[in-house]
Amino acid sequence: MGYGGGLLHSHIQTFPEGSNQQQVTCYHHKDANNDWFWYPNRFEGDFNMEAPLKYVGNGDVIRLIHAQTGRNLHSHQIAAPVTKADLEVACYGNVTIGDAKDHWTVEVVDDAASRDYSRVRTLTTAFRLRHTELGCYLRAGTVNLPQWGFKQIETTCVKENKPKDPYTHWNVESHVNDRLEKGDPAAYKSPFFRDFVHLNVAMMTSNNALVPDPDKQDDLASKPWQWPLLHVGLRMCGWDDHIVKYFLLGNPAVYWGSTFSIGFFLAMIVWYAVRWQRGYDELTWKQLDYFHYSGVYPVIGWFLHYLPFVAMARVTYVHHYYPALYFAILCCGFCLDWFTRDLRKGMQWGIYFLLYALVIGMFWLFRAICFGIIGSHTQLKHLKWLDSWRMTD
Repeated sequence: MGYGGGLLHSHIQTFPEGSNQQQVTCYHHKDANNDWFWYPNRFEGDFNMEAPLKYVGNGDVIRLIHAQTGRNLHSHQIAAPVTKADLEVACYGNVTIGDAKDHWTVEVVDDAASRDYSRVRTLTTAFRLRHTELGCYLRAGTVNLPQWGFKQIETTCVKENKPKDPYTHWNVESHVNDRLEKGDPAAYKSPFFRDFVHLNVAMMTSNNALVPDPDKQDDLASKPWQWPLLHVGLRMCGWDDHIVKYFLLGNPAVYWGSTFSIGFFLAMIVWYAVRWQRGYDELTWKQLDYFHYSGVYPVIGWFLHYLPFVAMARVTYVHHYYPALYFAILCCGFCLDWFTRDLRKGMQWGIYFLLYALVIGMFWLFRAICFGIIGSHTQLKHLKWLDSWRMTD
């Protein structure tokens, strides 16, 4: 499948509506139900294992038979379960039972290894599968089936002929035939920049597909607004008394101090901007450069690493804040240095010592959740500063 890397999949469960035939989906994990046999079409006679090898190529009409259930990849004039404008794709019949609606025409789009489209090659050949009778194309986009389809990707037969639609492009990830020689690893080389773009778009597509389920309570997920405030933590394992337990929670001094520094720095910008408008020329060019490079850039970095999670629809967790946290810590260091730079060295080092002691002390206080909680979790009640920290529930 194009962006997202799903594998054509089927299982014994049937569609609850429409044809009520065996479901066909796209699945993102290795599974025996992703395996298919390439078979000749019904007009070519019975398949003979002893016959000379015949390679599948551009324009060939073939059948795909599901390896685990023996049913044919099939489509018909029935609307797809979710995308009603497309046609349903199901599995039907077997090697002997079926009709011409089991036939698919191979249309090669590209081959990274060769200009010879007379053979479909593992990995390098991108092709489309056109339903021979209906004229539609096998497609797997980004739509998830309901729970009866295990939230897998809906696979349909799309009526529009769009050769550049990547979700209608397929390839053979692996192929086993004892009568064939092993493939040459050098033949699988592909253009770097095309792979780079494809990989990043695929990651973005897969990320955006991880949407929260409104019908299911997810105790691990959290909202972006909760991260800078250290409003939630994350249980890293089961919470039974007989196992060692770990709770992902940031250092309160680091989190709250760095978040405060972001807001304080923005207030500093407003303060100096207003005073500059009123004619106060109190910052030298050297100080402005320092303010710019050591203060503004970390805050920009914080926004660039934090705001995307606010905008995206996918399910989010507390660890997604960690890249932004480093920039907030840099901003905190800048604010601290900015307001202590004119103090005597002894006073500066005294402030630094107190802050180091605070951070280290916080770590030592919460060390059990890092090193592992042994025994009952109720022993940590004194660490539950906020009701939303679910370490003793």
